[in-house]
Amino acid sequence: MKYRIEKDSFGEIQVPSDKYWGAQTQRSLECFDIGKEKFDSFFIECLSLIKLSCALANNQLCPERLTDEKLKYITLAYEQILKGKLDGNFPLSVWQTGSGTQTNMNVNEVFANYGNELAGKRLLHPNDDINMSQSSNDVFPSAMHVCTVLDIKSSLIPEIKRLINEFLILEERYKNTTKSGRTHLQDATPITFGQEVSGWRASLECDLAQIEESLKPLQKIALGGTAVGTGLNAPKYFDEIACEHLSRLCGTEFVPSENKFHSLSSKSELVFAHGALKALACDLMKIANDIRWLASGPRLGLGEITIPANEPGSSIMPGKVNPTQCEAITMIATQVMGNDATIGICASQGNFELNVFMPVMIYNLMQSVSLLSSGIYSFSENCVKGILANEKKMKENLDKSLMLVTALTPYIGYQRGAEIAKLAQKEGITLKEACLSLGYLTENEFDKYFRPEDMV
Repeated sequence: MKYRIEKDSFGEIQVPSDKYWGAQTQRSLECFDIGKEKFDSFFIECLSLIKLSCALANNQLCPERLTDEKLKYITLAYEQILKGKLDGNFPLSVWQTGSGTQTNMNVNEVFANYGNELAGKRLLHPNDDINMSQSSNDVFPSAMHVCTVLDIKSSLIPEIKRLINEFLILEERYKNTTKSGRTHLQDATPITFGQEVSGWRASLECDLAQIEESLKPLQKIALGGTAVGTGLNAPKYFDEIACEHLSRLCGTEFVPSENKFHSLSSKSELVFAHGALKALACDLMKIANDIRWLASGPRLGLGEITIPANEPGSSIMPGKVNPTQCEAITMIATQVMGNDATIGICASQGNFELNVFMPVMIYNLMQSVSLLSSGIYSFSENCVKGILANEKKMKENLDKSLMLVTALTPYIGYQRGAEIAKLAQKEGITLKEACLSLGYLTENEFDKYFRPEDMV
């Protein structure tokens, strides 16, 4: 491998000649060779978007320092990063300095070195030009907010809506299909399958509303606070103008935080946002478990629905089909719950003017968004879309339910209803037979009051 010599305040260091990063990136690579976790390319794109927005603001406010020529090459570098042409130049581990300084400098160095190559001269400096009016301490948390908002809007929200729509289709199709309800895993009074599905659908709608609400605080960003929140070395109005450019470039409004001291040291907005993701994960766990319980069998379980048979379920038992999509989405739910614990702990650990657990926070948050987005798509397309009700089995189970006796309690009272249910269970007879044998109603009265389809 060929190398070139790069310099920083620590001195000279060898850097691979085919890479655009500089000395600080190389030092981080050598000092933090930890794990395999890297920053998602989308996060790098969002951080780069902030760099361009800052350059535009600096050019507007301080054109003698951030000249039109410099802005031209910064813009060209950003365009290449966005196209993925500079992939492979952002190699740093998540497990680095807790402020994300090394990743910020990695992006600064790539912008500068690539821009200089295009310009054919040393025009751009990573600190003086690309990081002008900024600090890692305000850039990195700003990138976290921007990335979270854009990622959730572009990838997760459409998939939640897709799944809601599939449940709406099921809900309408089976709105008149009566079945037994269940509470405590025990027989309960009847519902329609459409009503049962509507509960799943409404849970997701609630989760969606909470997620959308959680994005609003994230649209306030730390940019302009620089090192400790005072805005040192940033010109007046820099934060406002940079946010205007950022909003225009990404099509989503971002505004400066009213209190930069809060924005640098607290990560409560991210905790709130991921809490909404955890709520979604909890509901997905419940829904997937409902589906695999209802599909259990096919002969020795509930068997009230069938789900698509996507692949063989066993390496030894021929013909076995398992609820694999349910298993995948429930595993995703547990990972999201674990990520939420990590994010909460990280947010509690800020000291004085800065939180220094930011890289692992955004790594976990982006993993949750990615897993939920792709997992919901797979669950929707490969499971929910193919659910069919076994209406014969639903009626068979309903007809055997002892909790249908609840329909009689307005006429004979709770105590007598309990006697009927217990006798039917003990003797293995129907509720009608038990009721008539106890003499609590005539046959005509029983047939008049006992109408399961009217209980939903």
